[in-house]
Amino acid sequence: MGEALNLFLSPAGIALLLMSLVALRFRQQWVGLAAVILWTVFITVVTMADPTGLRADMLAEGCVGSPTLFIVAVAAICVGIVLWTKPRSSGADGSET
Repeated sequence: MGEALNLFLSPAGIALLLMSLVALRFRQQWVGLAAVILWTVFITVVTMADPTGLRADMLAEGCVGSPTLFIVAVAAICVGIVLWTKPRSSGADGSET
């Protein structure tokens, strides 16, 4: 839980949360797409980038937690953005389908 909170409250996490909120509030598909792509890049950097080679040791010692909860939460945010900003189609009678 602490690791997920730290990642969400990092400068990149806060910027991406704000970008996601803008995409959801104004139903902007392109902003939503950019937010989903940037969330993906952020998760990739968090989980894959290890310039020092010490991530496995930090996980073993308990200095850094597993980012699993953060990844699941971001996946839910991205699914929400995609579903909320998808184009609305209207039926022949003007009702939404």
